[in-house]
Amino acid sequence: MKRLKYISIVVVLLTLASCDTEWLKPEPLSFFSPENVFVDKAGFESLLITMRKDLKNENTGTMPNLVMEFAASDLASPWSQLDFYNLTPNTDQYYRFLSMFTQIYASIKNANVLISRIDNIQWASQQERNAILAEAYWHRAYWYYRLVNSYGDVPFINNEIQGAKLDFQSHSRWAVLKKIQSDVEFAVEWLPVAARAGAISKGAANHLLTKIYLANTEFDKAIEAATRVINGPYALMQQRFGIDANNKTRNLIWDLHRAKNFNTAQNTETILATVDRFEAPPGARSAGLYTMRMYNPQWFQPQVLDSKGKPGMVASGPMYDSLGRGNANVRLTWFYQYGLWSYGGHDWRTTPDLRRSDINWVDIHEFKYNNPASADFGKPINVAYLANPVDTFKHVYAIPHYIMYNPQDDPKAQPMGGNGDWYVYRLAETYLLRAEAYYWKNQLAQAAEDINKVRERAKALPTTAGEVTIDFIMNERARELFAEEPRHSELVRVSYIMAKSNLGGYSLNNFSQKNYYYDRVMRHNKTYEKKVQLLGNTANMAPFHVLWPIPSNVITANTKGVINQNAGYDGAEKNIPALTTVE
Repeated sequence: MKRLKYISIVVVLLTLASCDTEWLKPEPLSFFSPENVFVDKAGFESLLITMRKDLKNENTGTMPNLVMEFAASDLASPWSQLDFYNLTPNTDQYYRFLSMFTQIYASIKNANVLISRIDNIQWASQQERNAILAEAYWHRAYWYYRLVNSYGDVPFINNEIQGAKLDFQSHSRWAVLKKIQSDVEFAVEWLPVAARAGAISKGAANHLLTKIYLANTEFDKAIEAATRVINGPYALMQQRFGIDANNKTRNLIWDLHRAKNFNTAQNTETILATVDRFEAPPGARSAGLYTMRMYNPQWFQPQVLDSKGKPGMVASGPMYDSLGRGNANVRLTWFYQYGLWSYGGHDWRTTPDLRRSDINWVDIHEFKYNNPASADFGKPINVAYLANPVDTFKHVYAIPHYIMYNPQDDPKAQPMGGNGDWYVYRLAETYLLRAEAYYWKNQLAQAAEDINKVRERAKALPTTAGEVTIDFIMNERARELFAEEPRHSELVRVSYIMAKSNLGGYSLNNFSQKNYYYDRVMRHNKTYEKKVQLLGNTANMAPFHVLWPIPSNVITANTKGVINQNAGYDGAEKNIPALTTVE
C-alpha cells in the first residue's frame, strides 16, 4: 500500500501541466485555466507566489524536507528509521525520502509553466519580462540543486509538458548542474537588488550561484559570486535587535534566530527568508514550523521516571509551553550536542561561543520533573531512573533552544512550533561558502579570515590558516546553520567535489562504495557506531546511502525511456548511461 503514496513523474506532469485548482490553490487566479490566467503580468506573478509557497514547504509541517536533511547526517539520526536498509525504492517508512522526489518535480512543474508561457503576452519592457523569468529560473535551479545533491542523476525537464510523455531519460548530475548554472547566471543579471520579503533578489541568485559553482568545481567563479553578495546590501548582525532586544538575559544569537526578526528591516543579514504568519489567511499560512516537535526530545512521556519509578513528567505547564511536544524525529547526535564545541582548550561547558552558551541551550540537567504528583517535583532529571538506558536516546538530550523555540500564536494549538518566517540564505553562510572555495584553492589564510568573520560575531575563538580543513568548515556550518541549511545535500555536494578532484582517496569511479558523506557520518554519528536498536530495527548504513533511491513507480511508469536507479538499490542493474547534455 505504500506504493500508492508516490506519484510517478508521468502522473505528476500530466496532472499538473494544466495548472488546475488542486495544485495552485489558494492563489485566486490559479482557479482558472492557464489560458485565462497567463494573460497579463498579474497572472504570472500569481504563479511566482505559488513557487514561493513551495519554498516555504521545505521547512514547515509535520515532516518537511529539511527534517530529513538533518536526520540523515552527522548531526542527527532518524530514530524511527535507524536502519537505512529499510529505505528502498518502494518504501521509506516514516520519513519522506521518496515522496520528496515527486514533490520537488511538482515544484519544478510550476516553474516550467511560467518559463514556457513567458512570451504568451506582450510585456511592457524587456526588464519586466526578464525579471519574472529570472525568478522562475531561480526556483527551478533551486529544486534541481536539491535533486542532484540528494538523488544524483535525474531527468531534467526543460519546459511545460502538456501531453502524454513516457520516455524520460536520466541526465547526469553534471549536465543538470551546467544547465542550472547558465539559468542562474541569467537570473543574476535580471533580478532586482532589493525584493519584498519572500521574493528572490540578486543576492539570493548570487548565493545559489555560489553553491552551483562550487558543485561544478569552478572555485574562482564561486569566490566572485560570493563576493558580490558580501559586498552587496548586507552585513552580519553585530548588535542586539528585534522583539527581545531589551531582554538582558538573552544575546545577539538569540535575536538572530527569532522568527519575527528574520524579515525585518533591522536584520541586514537576511538574503532570503520565507514568510509564514499566523495572522495571514488560512490558505496562505502553513501548519507551522514544527521545530519543537521534530527536533526536541520526548521529555514529557511517562518513560521519564522519577526516583520512585513513577512518571516524573506531564504535558502541561510552562515547561511544556517552552520546550514543546517533542518527538525526536531528528535525534541530535552527541557530536552536535557536545563534541563539536571543543576548541582551543574549551569544551561545551566553557566555550565562549554564544551558539553554545548556557542561555541559548537547554542541557540535560536543566530538564526538571514537572509532574506535581512526583516525589522529585522541581528537581533535575536523573537519567539513572530511566527504565531502559536507550530511553535517553528519545526522551532526554540537550537541545539548541534558541533555534527550536517558536511559540504558537494559536492559543488552542499544542506547542509544536508555530507559524514563523525561516531563513533560506543569510550572509553568514555566504562567508562560509567563500571560505570553502578558498580552501579548495589552497588559499587557507583567506579561508580562515572568512570563517573568523562568523566565529568572531559569535564570540568564538578565531581559527588559523593551519587549522582550516574541509572538516573544520563543515563543523562551522554545523555550529552556524543547524536546522537551516539542507545538511545532507551540502555533505553530498562536498563528497562529489572530493571524488571529482580525487581528494582524500575518493573517486567518482567508486562513489557508491566510498565517499566523504558516509565516512563523516560514521565518524560523528555514534548511533551507527553503537548500533542503537529501536522499534525493531538496528542502526545501519552503507556508503551507497549517500544518495537516496528514485521511487520505483516513477521508473516503471516510464515505459518508453529509462530513468536510472542509484547504485545499491534494487533496479540499478537496468541502468544505462545518463544523458550528458540538456537539449
